[in-house]
Amino acid sequence: MKYIFVTGGVVSSLGKGLATASIGTLLEHRGLNVTIQKFDPYLNVDPGTMSPYQHGEVYVLNDGAETDLDLGHYERFTNCVLTRFNNLTSGQVFENVIKKERRGEYLGKTVQFIPHVTDEIKARIHELARRNPDVSVILTEIGGTVGDIEGHLFLEALRQFSLEVGRKNVCFIHVTLLPLIRAAGEIKTKPTQQSVAKLREIGIQPDIIICRTEHDLDEDNRRKIAMFCNVEQKNVVAFRDVKHSIYECPLDLRRDKIDRLVVDNLGIGSPTPDLEDWEDFVERVINPKHTVTIAVVGKYIELQDAYKSIYESLTIAGAAHFTKVNVVRVDSEAIEKDGAQKLIGEVDGILIPGGFGDRGIEGKVQTAHYARTMKVPYFGICLGMQVATVEYARNVCDLKGADSTECNKDSPHPVICLQEEQKGVKDLGATMRLGSCESILFAGTRASELYNGVDVINERHRHRYEFNSDYLDQLKDAGLVISSVSVKEGLVEIIELPDHPFYLGAQFHPEFKSKPNFPHPLFSGFVKAALDSKVAIPA
Repeated sequence: MKYIFVTGGVVSSLGKGLATASIGTLLEHRGLNVTIQKFDPYLNVDPGTMSPYQHGEVYVLNDGAETDLDLGHYERFTNCVLTRFNNLTSGQVFENVIKKERRGEYLGKTVQFIPHVTDEIKARIHELARRNPDVSVILTEIGGTVGDIEGHLFLEALRQFSLEVGRKNVCFIHVTLLPLIRAAGEIKTKPTQQSVAKLREIGIQPDIIICRTEHDLDEDNRRKIAMFCNVEQKNVVAFRDVKHSIYECPLDLRRDKIDRLVVDNLGIGSPTPDLEDWEDFVERVINPKHTVTIAVVGKYIELQDAYKSIYESLTIAGAAHFTKVNVVRVDSEAIEKDGAQKLIGEVDGILIPGGFGDRGIEGKVQTAHYARTMKVPYFGICLGMQVATVEYARNVCDLKGADSTECNKDSPHPVICLQEEQKGVKDLGATMRLGSCESILFAGTRASELYNGVDVINERHRHRYEFNSDYLDQLKDAGLVISSVSVKEGLVEIIELPDHPFYLGAQFHPEFKSKPNFPHPLFSGFVKAALDSKVAIPA
C-alpha cells in the first residue's frame, strides 16, 4: 500500500480537496485503484448538526455517514464509493479515546495525546487500508492549515505513520498560496517558504509543493521555492485558477505532470494516463451547444457551498445534453414577499433542494404551485418533494391547512409527518434516516422510464419527515402519481404528475450519485425537460 498525504498552508480554501480529487483522477487514469479520505480537525463528531452557513453542504455516503463536502469531490472525480471510514474528525478521535479509557482498554495507563490520540488517528488509516484490499494508493487530505493548533496532532500522527510504514511508501504534498501583489506587480514566494518551514518544524518534509496561483509559475520562482523549501525544482507544481469549471483541475495539474511525480516518488510503475473521456466531458462543459436557465429556490441560497452537489449535478446533466445550465439562485423568503412570477417567471426549470425548518417554507410552496400550474419543469428534492405534496394537498385536494408537522405541529392535515421511529429521538446527531435505501419503481411511470425500466433503485437519504400514508389514497385519487416506495417500510420515495412537462419530487438525494459522464437519471431527465420546454431538439 502507498500513501499520499495532502496538507495546506497560509490560508484555507486553497483547493486542497480539488487537488486531492484531481490527483485521484489522474492516478485512476493510470490504471491504479485509489481511495481518498479526509481528516477534519474540528471537534464536532460529524458536520450533521452544523449550520450550512458554518460548514456548507453535508455530503451523505451510502452507509449513512454525514461528511464534509470534499468527499463529494472525491466520489465525483473518481470511481471511489466511500464509507464512514473515509472521514475522521477530532471529535471522533477524542470520542473513541475516551470510550476506550472508560472501558479500561488502556490498562490503567495515563491517557495522553501521544501516543493514544495519535495512535487512534494512525489506526484509521490502517483500518481503511484493511477494508480496501484491492486499493493500491490511499490519499488523505488534512483539513485546515499548517500551524493551526487543532491540526497539530494529525500532522504528528502522519509523521509517525510515515516512519512506521517506510518513507518510500509515503508522499507528502503541500498545497500553498502563491499570491500576486498587484501594487508591486510581483508574485511572492515568502508565504510558501514560511508554510513549508512550519511543516518542517513538525518533522514533515514535503515531497511535492502545489502552488495555488492566479497566473503561471515562471522558472525563477519555481527555482526559488525549490531552493528554500528543500524540494526538487520539478516537484514545484502550479495549480492555476481554471477559467470555466472545476473539472478542468485534473487537466491543469497534468500540465506539470503531477501524476508522474507522485508515482515516481512512490516507486509505482504505471502507464501515461489516457484522459480522452475526461477531456471529452470538459469540452462539453465549456463549449455547450445549448443553454437553459434553472431557478434553484432555497433558504441558504447566498452560500455557494450549501447546495454544492446540486449545482455540480446540474452541470454534469447539462454536459450530457451539450447544454450549459445557468443557475438563478432565488431566496424562498423573497418569493414570499415578491411572488413567484416576478422572480422566476422567465426560467426554463425550477428546482427546490432539501432543507430544514419553517423559514421560507411558504415561498417554496408558492414556487411548487407556480411550477405545477404554469407547466414549468419542476424537480423537488427531499423538502422539495414535501412542499410539492403540501401544495397539491391544499390546492387540488382542497385540504385546507395541509402542512408538514415540521412547520406546523397543529396542522389539520399533516400530509408530511415525523417518522414513527423518530418520535422519541432527542439527540440530533446521526439520528435521521440516513444513507442508501432500496426502493421499488413502478412500471409505466416517468421515474421508471428515466431509470431505464429497472425494478429496484438504491438512493441516499437524509431526513426525519415523510409522506403521511394516511393521505396516500386521497392524493392518488386526485391525480398524484406515486412512482416509487421503499422496499422495507413502503414509504413514498417519488411523486410525479403525468400531464406535465416534468413534475417530479424525490424524498432522497440524487445529487450525491452524479458523476462526470454518468449523470443521475433524474437530473438528466429534468435538464432535458427544461431544454425541451425551451427549444425543440432534433432526435
